[in-house]
Amino acid sequence: MAKLALLAGSVAGMLAVVLGAFGAHALKARLEPAQLDAYQTAVNYQMYHALALLLTGLLLLHFREVALLHWASLLFIAGIVLFSGSLYLLTLTDMRWPGPITPLGGLSFIAAWLCLAVAGVRSIG
Repeated sequence: MAKLALLAGSVAGMLAVVLGAFGAHALKARLEPAQLDAYQTAVNYQMYHALALLLTGLLLLHFREVALLHWASLLFIAGIVLFSGSLYLLTLTDMRWPGPITPLGGLSFIAAWLCLAVAGVRSIG
């Protein structure tokens, strides 16, 4: 799981940079300000959680048996795909069905952070 978290975090971070540059240069003139804001939110959340995923992967290298770290990794990945992915689809296409998916990504992020917090508290105590 550590390898998956480190790989997924690295790829998500790289894609956040690529998509951020694409948004700043290619989409700035094509999207409405509200769409551009939503797109930038997707990029920002992707980068923040790519870093969290890398941190979780590093923690897994030292604490392989902590199940909550495994769950945190999976939930961070799910959050990136669901939250950022749905916002990318909403801003770049005419599809509206991804709208209800965005909050599920947000819940995945919240659950991942909770798993990370509980894992930290349990390892200290």
